[in-house]
Amino acid sequence: MSDSYSSLFDVWSRASTRAFENYMAANRAAMAAMGVSTEEGDGVDAVAARENGQGEQPVSADATLPGWEVELDAGPDGLQVGDSVRFSKTLSAEDVERFAAVSGDTNPLHLDDEAAAETRFGGRIVHGTLVSGLISAALARLPGTVVYLSQDTEFRAPVRIGDRVTADVEAVEDLGGNRFRLRTQVLRDEDPVIDGEAVVLIE
Repeated sequence: MSDSYSSLFDVWSRASTRAFENYMAANRAAMAAMGVSTEEGDGVDAVAARENGQGEQPVSADATLPGWEVELDAGPDGLQVGDSVRFSKTLSAEDVERFAAVSGDTNPLHLDDEAAAETRFGGRIVHGTLVSGLISAALARLPGTVVYLSQDTEFRAPVRIGDRVTADVEAVEDLGGNRFRLRTQVLRDEDPVIDGEAVVLIE
């Protein structure tokens, strides 16, 4: 490989790594805001407990909190094309505030009633990354251990505080090597607020 191609590859590699790390950090923040631990002792309950001086109280991987609703249509033999899962949750003001605290995204559009009222939305809306985090919550219910490889996301409509939304995920293509392409949506009243697709590795 020539020096110029090597330098170009190094720049691309560093940029891709930073972009992936930033996406994963936002994804972990969204999962934490929904009470799902991404590392042992690193769930929202643990964060709240540390803030209150009560030590760590992590959310377990098999936790089901009040208000969560899961519909899984998958067989016992691992993920197959056609398998699907839906995860529903009402996104509360507390979820938004926790996400802001965990992620550092303190945009007034999400936190300040007066400032948000002056925007095109006419009031506060939920962080887009928090809404898309429900896709991760759905993926966590698929058979096997799911590793994100990529996620394309199109934001189609805002989500208001208090809206109940549903992540709807379906395996649409077996890419080989335990990799699958998934159709990913987040719905409010069956209307998509987020559309896209993901590629995952099932371990």
